[in-house]
Amino acid sequence: MSDDMTGGSGSSMGMDAMGSHEVMSLGGFLLAWLAMMTAMMFPAVAPVVRLYGRAATAGRVAPLPFFVVGYIAVWTSIGLPAYFAWRELLDPIDQGRAWAGRLAGLVLIVAAAWQLSPLKSVCLRHCRSPLSFFLRFGTKVSRPWGALRMGSTHGLFCLGCCWALMAVLISVGTMNLAWMLGLATLILLEKNAPAGQRIAHIAAAVLVGIGLLLLLHPNSITVLT
Repeated sequence: MSDDMTGGSGSSMGMDAMGSHEVMSLGGFLLAWLAMMTAMMFPAVAPVVRLYGRAATAGRVAPLPFFVVGYIAVWTSIGLPAYFAWRELLDPIDQGRAWAGRLAGLVLIVAAAWQLSPLKSVCLRHCRSPLSFFLRFGTKVSRPWGALRMGSTHGLFCLGCCWALMAVLISVGTMNLAWMLGLATLILLEKNAPAGQRIAHIAAAVLVGIGLLLLLHPNSITVLT
């Protein structure tokens, strides 16, 4: 792995590595993917982490790292299919190939449909009400295995909220900074703003609009990325 992939901050490492046209190893990509997910997801999951941290400080649950490791394991595992998708799409997107633009358009429309789906709403309600999630696990969280399971379960709900948006990120070139910031802001508002559900629905309309643009004018992917 090159020096500029390993140096600098975690999020910078992710942006430099995944924006590069060099072929990375799977291990290098997973490290960059984890850095990217941390940079994007942390603002949205920080309230849950703080809630768990207070309980851990009071001695009511297992130490915080067990919960965090369980959460991170879910997002790291998603890096495996993301890696192969990134490998296949990087050059076609950069070259503005029509099929890559149409694929991105289709992914955006699927993401819009997911934004409006009942399953997305279930996952979003979970992420917006972490206290009820804690109560469901009860005393099981006092043991490390229970904390790991709780962290991974919360990660799965988070994945349910955001998998389609992550697919959008990959379909438009993985590490386009503008898309990263836009989707990270959307995830944060969906989970924490009082009108989070409404914001998710508004985002669906925007995603449909961009998706239709790419289906009709696939070469415009070079402008959007």
